[in-house]
Amino acid sequence: MASRLLFLRRLPRLLKPSSSSSIRRFSFLLLEASRSETTRWSPACRTFCSRPLNLGDDLQGPAAIDYSSVLQEDEFHRLSNSTIHHLLEKLEEYGDNVEIDGFDVDYGNEVLTLKLGDLGTYVLNKQTPNRQIWLSSPVSGPARFDWDRTAQTWVYRRTKADLLKLLEGELEQLCGEPVGLS
Repeated sequence: MASRLLFLRRLPRLLKPSSSSSIRRFSFLLLEASRSETTRWSPACRTFCSRPLNLGDDLQGPAAIDYSSVLQEDEFHRLSNSTIHHLLEKLEEYGDNVEIDGFDVDYGNEVLTLKLGDLGTYVLNKQTPNRQIWLSSPVSGPARFDWDRTAQTWVYRRTKADLLKLLEGELEQLCGEPVGLS
């Protein structure tokens, strides 16, 4: 360990460009430090995820982004506003049908907030630079939804979840009453 500390103390001096002798000294110190600690420091400790993780074939990463299908800003605003206003109306109707202390739906500054008392709070907002709708859920956590032209809905690319179906399932799970958002 002492040789590693000595090496680390000398490192700033050695990294200054000066002559070939300092490069030889740097190489020697590096070799010396690695030799003196071979029993404690194995090569396995020095690798940092250099090989792919073996997670199985059934798990897939996020869907690829098709940049040719990125929404124009005006189209994004039209689609996201339509979705958020639709959710606002449906959630207000849902609030009339369920008995939950602290149930409140609020829309302001382009942010939709659904408070479910002790059950948690949902926050839904537009992210114009990314052309996404972001959701913060007390059940599933944060998610970022992109518009899928084929499915004509907002989809979370990591899990392929549909925004409206995700909210329907979670609200039914939390509140015990089905909600029709689609």
